[in-house]
Formats: sequence, structure tokens, C-alpha cells
Amino acid sequence: MTTGLIPGGQTPDPRPSSTRPPHQRGDLSGQGALHVDDRPRSPVITARAAASFEPVGRSVATARAFVRDTLQGWGFADIIDDAVVLTSELVTNAVVHAGTHADVLCLRSADGVRIEVSDRYPEREIPLQGSLATMGSPDREGGRGLQLCAAIAGRWGVEYTPTHKQVWFQLDLPDRPVGTRTAGPSLPADLLPLADSRVRVAVVQIDRTGAISAWNEDAEELFGYSADQVTGKPLTDLAAWPHTPGTSTGIVEALQLSRWEGSYGIRGASGRVIPVYASHLRVRDTDGEPSTVCLLVRDHERAVLQTPSRGPASDPSTASDGQNADPFEVFIGSPAPDDLDGLLQRTVERARDMLDGDSAFLLLATDDETELEVRASTGLPSARQRFARVPVEAGPGRYGSARMPAVHEDLLAVPGAVPLLNGTGMRSVVTVPLKVEGRLTGSLGVAAEASGRYSNEEALRLQFAADRIALAVESARLGELERLRRGSLSFLVEASDLLAGTLDRDQTLALMAQMTVPTLATWCAVYTIADQASDPYLSYVLHEDEEFIDGIKSLLSKIAPPDPVPTPGARVWGAPAAAAHDAALRSSMRSLGLSGGPTHQVASGIGPTLATASAVGGETVVLPLVARNRVIGMLTLGKPTDEHFRQEILELAEDLSRRAALALDNARLYSERTAISQALQRSLLPPELPEIDGVEVEVIYRAAGEGNEVGGDFYDVFPISDGAYGFAIGDVCGTGPNAAAVTGLARHALRLLAREGLSGPAVLERLNSAILDEGARSRFLTLLYGEMRPQEDGSAELKVVCAGHPLPLRLRQDGTVEPAAEPQPLLGVMEDLELYEQTVTLDPGDVLLCVTDGVTERREGTRMLGDDGLADVLTTCTGLTAGAVAARIMRAVERFASDAPSDDMAILAMRVA
Repeated sequence: MTTGLIPGGQTPDPRPSSTRPPHQRGDLSGQGALHVDDRPRSPVITARAAASFEPVGRSVATARAFVRDTLQGWGFADIIDDAVVLTSELVTNAVVHAGTHADVLCLRSADGVRIEVSDRYPEREIPLQGSLATMGSPDREGGRGLQLCAAIAGRWGVEYTPTHKQVWFQLDLPDRPVGTRTAGPSLPADLLPLADSRVRVAVVQIDRTGAISAWNEDAEELFGYSADQVTGKPLTDLAAWPHTPGTSTGIVEALQLSRWEGSYGIRGASGRVIPVYASHLRVRDTDGEPSTVCLLVRDHERAVLQTPSRGPASDPSTASDGQNADPFEVFIGSPAPDDLDGLLQRTVERARDMLDGDSAFLLLATDDETELEVRASTGLPSARQRFARVPVEAGPGRYGSARMPAVHEDLLAVPGAVPLLNGTGMRSVVTVPLKVEGRLTGSLGVAAEASGRYSNEEALRLQFAADRIALAVESARLGELERLRRGSLSFLVEASDLLAGTLDRDQTLALMAQMTVPTLATWCAVYTIADQASDPYLSYVLHEDEEFIDGIKSLLSKIAPPDPVPTPGARVWGAPAAAAHDAALRSSMRSLGLSGGPTHQVASGIGPTLATASAVGGETVVLPLVARNRVIGMLTLGKPTDEHFRQEILELAEDLSRRAALALDNARLYSERTAISQALQRSLLPPELPEIDGVEVEVIYRAAGEGNEVGGDFYDVFPISDGAYGFAIGDVCGTGPNAAAVTGLARHALRLLAREGLSGPAVLERLNSAILDEGARSRFLTLLYGEMRPQEDGSAELKVVCAGHPLPLRLRQDGTVEPAAEPQPLLGVMEDLELYEQTVTLDPGDVLLCVTDGVTERREGTRMLGDDGLADVLTTCTGLTAGAVAARIMRAVERFASDAPSDDMAILAMRVA
């Protein structure tokens, strides 16, 4: 590529006098003929730039960058996009279709910009008379460049010489109002750029040789040099230029560019490098002598000089050789956003600017092409519109389908023609489809507040842009969909693991809500149904802001729950939004004193009510929770005011609801079975301990195993007759339900036999026979059984039988501990037993301690608590109550080993008061 830049001056008309006159802008409707442009050209050319491009595909991207940078340097940002689009098409015709070099000449005048594209294949003829329809349709490869010239340029034409063909077009500058050109929003003071009390802008002028020729007072203040010290010295002596690997532009090259902006450093008089932000402008004086004016500020004050960022031109070496990517890059800009949302937002902004509209929107089609989902908009209330869905076929006829381009000159004449624009104040709109291989993938529209703003001409321009971006948008959408699906799979796997990790109903409900908020929705509510005859019950409510939970719960409790419909999929539920709207209206009326009563009495409730209404005022959907062919509840998901769910999120929520429903039903079944098991286990435990005059009784019981209330150990204290009480503590071989069954048999048999007046040995012999009668279900049993009779002198007489059980220990008042019985054979092993009872008298203050082997066999490694260890602990219990004795024994057992107990334990302590 060869280029030349000649700013200023007056040049003759570059057209040969013998060429045909250029053509005026034509009527794209196909009804008007081409008109000759007989208006005189301005003879004053204030700047020109020329470049030549080789006949290779990458030259198209290079030509676009050349035109864009040239017009940017001239300050013509208003017409850059149109100029780049036209140049791209014309250079493509030359270097790709004609296969010749392309010469591009940019001419600046007071009227606008004229761009000429010449190739070296003059035999390629084009129609000069007749309708523009003969130039080809937009779907053809050839002829589009001239159609675009007719549609976009103010004036255009084609000129021939014996060796060249030249297509030129002129873009007139739009009328710019005097005053503001660009402006930013008003900002709080703490968000404004940071600067010193006075912003100093150093103005340094560099001559042709790179030496400093001017140095202002602010430069002296910033860098410490006076003008005399630096005048005539090269700027390179002071500049600390960043030498970045791979960057070829140095300070000498930067000073030769028409414009440059960026950061570097200036070495001050103190020797310290001062970071600066600079803006360079190349100018020339009246004698044609060039120089560069440099404006410099401290780097942290760059906002004073920094212009809005613009993406750099695409790298010619990486540009596509054909037309596939080039028009897209021209329309979107380079580099293009690398995410779908950014790409769509850039698209609507460029489309709005291209047609000078007040708003623009882009919708993407669902997989079945029946609905369009709003994905980007500008100039519209985006929060209300985002992810809203409209049907592809909104009405009969051509203009009711998103599959065809449509122009509505006045929406008031056809209300509802474009549902997305209802209530937005837009009057005229042009919409075009986005198609990939004949399949509808989306719709792009531009709207204006005035009527009659758009015609078929604008539709053609917008359709041209839509055709160029459709493939890129679809590719980005598929990429996002793939990432979302991968994330969805990961989310569902994690959700399944969490739901499978608990069988507690309340915890399952909490997990369901926590997995949906805020990943899928802003708030959620779970309704449960106990049985077919029950109404849905609001069981759980969660919002991403905990302050709203109570308000939402109160609001939902005042409206009827959703119908338990088993049909799969999400359905919209409008009741919460309607109730929220009514609540907000009532609060507003009360705040204005319109409902009677002093305003201050309700003022405190206005804020939360309005906030709650806003929190649930968006789209609300309901998903059924179906498990084992029965609706067991509903999962309700909601968005705040004017927000919608995207289709992919609803599909993910549907998958989650199926898993959650099964987990919730499993938790329900487990809870029911646990409740039954616990009720049966509690029936095996004795009722409350009886009150015995003069004797304190305390029991501590721990069953081994999670969820077990009764195991193989058991105890009982019960009245036998007037003044006599039976007590027992036993241990069935094993733990769990099988041992508990023998426990129930032993405890109930003891009570029944003891109340028949049988002695202790007789009771245990009959119990032994009953256990042996169980056959294969029988288990051997150790049992300590005794009868207690309080005496008038304050003592208590005990008759005890110890059948294979750990011996009871007696604690006297003086701290001595001794066994209170002798060992005898255990039960459930032999049919013929010879048992006998022993009599023990407990004096006032004495304690009888009875335990099961889960206490004495408590282990830590090779150590075991044992009978001696238990006796040692009991000796420290002198003077304690029965409850304190039992608690100290249990505490000692728990501290003896760090592991949880693996055997049932029972402790029975009786103290004579």
C-alpha cells in the first residue's frame, strides 16, 4: 500500500472533462430513473489523502482502516460509518472481483467529503439509464456497491478513462448545531476525575526536526525548565518513551502522525520522570512548514485531554480474504465485542445511529421460531423489555410477520403492530429479519418518535447491515448457549448432590430455595401439598435481600395459591404482580391522605410496602413439583418490577424442579417412616419415673445409632404394691431394632410378673422361658432386677437378683464403694435356672448405682474404663444427689474416649434421702 497526505491547498477537479456526468441519488423503490448530477462541485479542497491497495483480500480491511483514520483525523466522526461501508464495497469490487489494484482518494472540502475508488479494469460496464432495479438485488454478489451509493451518498457517479474506472461518492456533513458537540452525564462530586487545585496544561510545539520551539508557563511549572533552557533541544532528550516489545512506533514516528494520543514520561529538572498524558496534533503554518503541537497534563489528570476510546482498526494480516467478515467489521467496529450481550448492544447502537433513530432493538428467535426474545435495546426502558417475548407472527399479512422487512410510517394508525413499542411514544419503525441459511434467527428494528421517518430506502440499508451481522450473532448465540448448557449441567449435578445429601424435609425446602436464588430468580416461594384433599400451603419464601422476605411472605399469604396443575413446564402467574401493584397503590394513596386518617399514622409502612411491591412486581412463573405421578407442591420463581425470565433459565428451572420434587418426596417419606419408628420406640420406654417417698431416682439413657431412641439396653422403675417398687436395668445382646424387640418383651413381662406377687427369682425364671420361646429371634439378656421398700427409720430395703449383669455398686456416706450383689447366670441361654435374691439395706445418704456394660466397657485404644474405673468415679460422688451422681458418671464416660459411643448405655442412680 502506498499513501500520500496533502493537507490544505486547492486542487483542480480530478474528473476528466470527457467523462460522463455523475448520477444523483436514485429512488430505491424501483419506480424512479437515475438523474444526472448537474450541481457544480466546490473548487476548494482543504485536504486530501490517497492510498493504493494491492489486489488481495486483506486490502479491503486495510482500506477501511485508512478511510476511518483519515476521517477521524479530519474530525468527521458523523459520516465515518457510511464512508467506511461504501469504501468497503467499492474496494471489494476492485481487488476481489476485478482483480486489480485499487486507488482510494479522500478529498475534504467545506461541503463535505468526496471519496474516489479507482480500479484498472475499465471494461466493466454498469447500466446508466433506467431503473435501479436493473443493478441487481441485495442477494446478488455484484451491484451492491452502486446500490449502497444510491442509498447512502448525497451524490455519486462513475467515470471512465482508457485505463481506469472510477466510482466516486460525496457525503455531506450534517448540520451541526452551534454549541455542544458531545457531553457526558452529570456526576456526583466523588465520581469526577481527580485533579489538583489547578489543572496545568503544558503546551509544547515541536518543529520539523523534532526540536522544541515553544514552551509555555504551565510547562515550566510542571517540569521545572524555563523556556530558554529547552528551546532548540530535541524533545527526545526529555521524553521517557515506553519501549514495549512488538511496538514499532517511537516518539519520532509519533510526532510525524497527524494525530496521536497516549501516555509517556517527561524527565523534569529534578531528574525524576513525570508521567504525562499527551495529545499531539500535526499542523502547518501559512508557508507550509509542518510542526506538532503537544498538549500535556499529569497522567492522573488524563480526563482533561482523553477522547472517547475507539477500537483500533483490524490487523490486515488477520483480515478475511473475502466479504464474509469485512462488512460485519465495518458495521460493528473493530475489535468486535467478544460476548453476545456486548455484540448485540453494539449492534442496536450502530443501527440507531445509522438511521438517526430514537431507539433500536434486537430480538433473538427461540429454537422453534415461534417467539422472539428481546435481548438488546437502546432508547427504550431496557429493564422492562429485556427477555420479554413476542410472537413471530404478530398478525395477518406481510407486516405482521418478523420474517419479512416491514416499515410502519405511523404506529398510531396500526395499534399493536409492534407490541414491543406499545406505550413507548415511538411513532415510526423499520424492522428487518436476521436470517442464517434461510432460517429466522432474530429481528432488528429502529424506531423514531416522529411519524413518517422511514421508507424502503432505510429498510434496504438496515437489511444490508442485518445480513452482514446475522451469522456472527448466531455464532455468538450458539456459543453462549453452549456455555450456558455446560454451566447448567454443572449446576444440576451440584444440585442433585446437595438434594441427595439430606432427607430432612425442612432442609430440602431450604436447599431448593437457596439453589434458585439468586442463580435463577430474584425471589422464590415453595408451596407444598400434604395429600390430594389438601390445599397448597406456603412452606418457604426466600429473596436475595433478606429484608424483603417477611414482606413477600405476607403478600403471598393474602392471595390464593397457584393451581396445582401437573402439566410440565413453567407457566406465568400474574397474581403476585397484581397484588403488589394494588398494595403499592394503596400505600401511595395512604401517603397522600386519600384514605382517611392522619398521614403520619401510616407513613412508617409506606417504604416496606412499596419496596415489597417492587420486589415481586416483575414476571412470576410457577413450576409444578411432581413426584410418583402426584403433584406434591409448586416452585414459584419471581423477578422484580418489569423484568422477565429468559427461556434458557426457565428450561433449567424445569430440570431443577423435577429433581427437587423427587428429593422433597423422599424427605416426606423418610420423615413419615421416622415418625412411625420413633413413636414405636417411645412406646418401649417406660413412662415417667414414679415418686418414691424418701428415695431419689435418676436415669440417663443413650441408645447407639443415629435416629434410635431405644436399643438393647433398657431400664424401668414401677410400683408393685403399696410401699413396694420394682426396678430393673438390663442389656439385650446387640443394638438396634432387633434388640429393641426383646427389650419390649422383657420390660413388659417384668411389670406383669412382678405385680402377680412372684418373687424376684421366679420373675426372672419365667422371663427366661419367654425369651427362649422366641426361637431364632431370641437373644440372651443380662438383667439386674430388684424390689425396694422404704423403711420407717429412713432406710430402704432392697431384694436384688443380678443375672449376668454388671454388679450394682453401693456408695456409703464415708465414700467407700462396694458391690451390692453377687453374679448369677444370664437369661436366654439355659432352660433351667437356679436364681436367688439378696437383701441389701441402704442407709440414709447411701447411693445404689446400676449401669449397663456400655458404661464399663467404654474404650480408648487398649484402655477400658472397667468396674474399677467406675468405682473410682463413684467415690467422688459423696454427698451428691442422685441426679448429680448420674450426670457425673455420664460425663466421665464421655470424656474417657474421644470417639462417639458405639454401644447403648443406661445409668440408674437411687439415693436414700
